[in-house]
Amino acid sequence: MKKIALLAALLWLSGCSTLSTSPDRAYQGVQEQQVLYTLSHWSFEGRVAIVSKSDVEQANIHWIHSPQEEVIKLSGPLGQGAVMMTLNAQGVTIDKGGNEIKTSTNPESLIYQEVGLFVPVTFLRNWVVGLPERKQALKMLEGGFEQAGWRILYKAMQPVKSYLLPRHVVVTNDTVKLKLFIDEWNVDGN
Repeated sequence: MKKIALLAALLWLSGCSTLSTSPDRAYQGVQEQQVLYTLSHWSFEGRVAIVSKSDVEQANIHWIHSPQEEVIKLSGPLGQGAVMMTLNAQGVTIDKGGNEIKTSTNPESLIYQEVGLFVPVTFLRNWVVGLPERKQALKMLEGGFEQAGWRILYKAMQPVKSYLLPRHVVVTNDTVKLKLFIDEWNVDGN
């Protein structure tokens, strides 16, 4: 449970409440998503599943993005096993509760140390909104792209205000699969 909470918090890091009841749409590609780079504040609530060769973990996720930091909260049913992760220019802080706080200037290394899985948290902040990391090469795929050794597929998109944001995202590499289901987006403009 702690592994899933930590990974969910990572996903969460990367205004007006919107719960879409519109039918799902297909991913439109990177060019159509460019406007999302200008969003300064967004958040979402949903669920995450992390599947490795030996384990499956699930958690609720709440991710808040601002220009200064990403805050990700992962928790089990009824808030059990909550983990809070904060990512900013200084690095990452992971708070598991009970005075168990760890910090590092290398987010991916600390996450690997804590959960035993490499999670590209610094890229996830773009991937969760439907965008590639700008400074990395990418290969376009139907329904997504490949970047930094990961395959990012957008299984369903949903309209939120004037944007098209993910509802279901699958991020995979050779050892781990992250499945993200977003129930509610909040977007507060630029």
